[in-house]
Amino acid sequence: MPPVLQLGARILCGHGGQVIDVMPSPRVQVGGAPALTQPGPFVVGGCPNASPPGPCVTAQWITASTRVLAGGQPLLLLDSAGICAPTGVPALPVVGQIRVEAE
Repeated sequence: MPPVLQLGARILCGHGGQVIDVMPSPRVQVGGAPALTQPGPFVVGGCPNASPPGPCVTAQWITASTRVLAGGQPLLLLDSAGICAPTGVPALPVVGQIRVEAE
């Protein structure tokens, strides 16, 4: 089972910009930080892509936990797959806590 992602986990767009959850789960804590859930919304900051269509602005998650929910929403996991818009590059979870796992 992969680890659950929490606020402060390092998630990058395919160009190296930081993916940030602007509304993490307020009631579920993982390692002392709010858990990240699939709906987001997620914004991308600091994307260096200069070629059209420009830098990544948002990210949307395609996969998340299938059996564990926080506030009725699937949790993001270290192996969750996401896509950044408007570029279509992947959102890549890189580093997170390692104690709490989910399926």
